[in-house]
Amino acid sequence: MRGIRTEIINTTEQISVLVDWLVLRHASSDLYLPTMYIDLEGVDLCREGSISILTLLIDTGISTIGVYLIDVHLLGARAFNTSGVKRKTMKDILEDEKIPKVFFDVRNDSDALFAHFSVALQGVEDVQLMESATRKTTASRKFLSGLAKCVEKSVLLELGGNTRASWKLAKEKGERLFKPELGGSYEIFNQRPIPEDIISYCAGDVQCLPGLREKFGRGANRWQALVNEETKKRVVASQKPGYQPHGPNRAMAPWSDHQNMTLDQWNSVPPRNYFDGDWDGQDWDDDQDWDDGRDDNSYEDWTRAPWQGPPS
Repeated sequence: MRGIRTEIINTTEQISVLVDWLVLRHASSDLYLPTMYIDLEGVDLCREGSISILTLLIDTGISTIGVYLIDVHLLGARAFNTSGVKRKTMKDILEDEKIPKVFFDVRNDSDALFAHFSVALQGVEDVQLMESATRKTTASRKFLSGLAKCVEKSVLLELGGNTRASWKLAKEKGERLFKPELGGSYEIFNQRPIPEDIISYCAGDVQCLPGLREKFGRGANRWQALVNEETKKRVVASQKPGYQPHGPNRAMAPWSDHQNMTLDQWNSVPPRNYFDGDWDGQDWDDDQDWDDGRDDNSYEDWTRAPWQGPPS
């Protein structure tokens, strides 16, 4: 992975500078347009709880990636309605459909943003749905995967041993601080100053999103419309009064029978000539690692933890 520069954003002055920079980058057609990678943390992250931290990674294509932890717990609505010199706000940027924003499972993030700060997300790409769409069979798409599983199966395999170990260690340290089953509390996200292990945890999660998007986005021209359609449905549903932020049904993929048939056709592997001497008979099960819901990390932990919204 490239170098990471992490900054805590906890003043309105910093918000103004960040917003102006984002507006400038996206208004200049001759510049590389950065994608925003976003992850939220909070105490019961949904309309029923609160937002503590919005972690924003901005990939400008240079060697160093900027990761910003916006202190929503401290700033409140000022994190979203503070304007820069162009009179634009973070809310304006988040609602701009022309600026791509990448999430992993946008549902409760969108729910919390809309319920607490009237932010109606636009321009969203959901990596969780992208990963699901790349699986080869309807059966393999039954359950959604959590972020940790996607990262371990995809991004971490391409990294060096030291980087993999560092990422896993940061993940484990963070989870011990906030997961109740590990003796932690989600209130840790509201502790100020933000603990170093929480900073590392937040940065570690969001810095994996570019790699996941790149991996699962290959060949996306085939199924991009389906993923975009279901992503928009997720955002719209999260803003409705009857939205349910918890429950095991959230681990199920959204694809209809027709969509699954289409994805099966697009993801199918051309038939092998079994009489070809080069075939060794070892790759017959291309979907042997798909999630069937039986192992501990098949999908998000919220399917087994009704007291708390989905962790990252």
